[in-house]
Amino acid sequence: MKIVVFAGGTGRRLWPISRQSSPKQFEPIIKGKSTVQLVMDKLQKGFNVDDIFVSTNSRYTDILKEQIAHLPTENFIGEPARRDLAAAVGLAVIHLAKRFDLSERVGIVWGDSYVTNSDTFLSLLSSADRIIKSGQAKMVFIGETPRFANNNLGWIGIGEERGEEAGQSYFSYESWIYRPELARCKEMYDSGNYVWNTGYFVTTIGFLVNLYERFQPELWAALMLIGSSLGSSSYNQKVTEIYPKLPVASFDDAIVKHIAGEQAVILHGDTGWSDPGTLYALKESIDPDLDANVERGLVRARNSTDCLLYNYEADKLLAAVGLEGMVVVNTKDAILVVHKDQIGLVKELVNELIGTELEKYV
Repeated sequence: MKIVVFAGGTGRRLWPISRQSSPKQFEPIIKGKSTVQLVMDKLQKGFNVDDIFVSTNSRYTDILKEQIAHLPTENFIGEPARRDLAAAVGLAVIHLAKRFDLSERVGIVWGDSYVTNSDTFLSLLSSADRIIKSGQAKMVFIGETPRFANNNLGWIGIGEERGEEAGQSYFSYESWIYRPELARCKEMYDSGNYVWNTGYFVTTIGFLVNLYERFQPELWAALMLIGSSLGSSSYNQKVTEIYPKLPVASFDDAIVKHIAGEQAVILHGDTGWSDPGTLYALKESIDPDLDANVERGLVRARNSTDCLLYNYEADKLLAAVGLEGMVVVNTKDAILVVHKDQIGLVKELVNELIGTELEKYV
């Protein structure tokens, strides 16, 4: 099985830690390593490095080559512009289809997520690989057994048990829900019929090709034009010319919503997965204890709980008194103070800076 790690986002919800010049997946935010480095460490325990590919924006390729220098150069897939994930996944599929048989299994993993239980993570990927190889399903979605009613991420509805692989039960695919309201999350959590959507899945190159051909024919035709130049001296010119003109669409809307229930199954387990996609989610990833603070740098806190307090200036003291559920991040050129209940507004604020005299802070 081949693995593609996607690491091309800008991470505006993690501003000001994450910037356009160095997005969140490249910042050493957990245990002194970036999330890309951490996921690569785990993948290499179960997969040969030659079978791992990384898709990213071309502007970040040099950063990645430094952080994961052992990955073969030809295994980096560069996007010359941001066109969202329908285009990005499609470009990766074009590259894989050029190099491998369409029956080859492929696992999709996201470089900005975080797992703590490597054994379970790799076991789920291996079980998904065997399910696809044996023809029991066309697509295997890998979910995380939910730990609480989290409304900051997506959920997958699971149905009846369809079978078992290596002692791991898999279930029918019922629904795909993106960031439901908290009350709805509590209902889903209590029902036991939903799992967190990690975004990880396993399928074949050929099944992805078929989905693009059927449901995104214009996008696929443009990608095929790019693919026709792969391996030639004209590739860079071709991808630079065509890719920025591709439609902007999410992979979920363009592809996932068209997958029939009988084609997919769900595996889930406790991998310790989290998506530190916001600053408070980062705090939860590192320490979910509501009485604990997560601190970095020169910080002193008194009578404060459930806070993320990050200070990136060595010669400045960040002092916090009487705070609860607050995020305070001090960098050399920006300071953010926000309550955890308003953390979703950070991305909106950053988006408002684009195209203004303050864009240099993004």
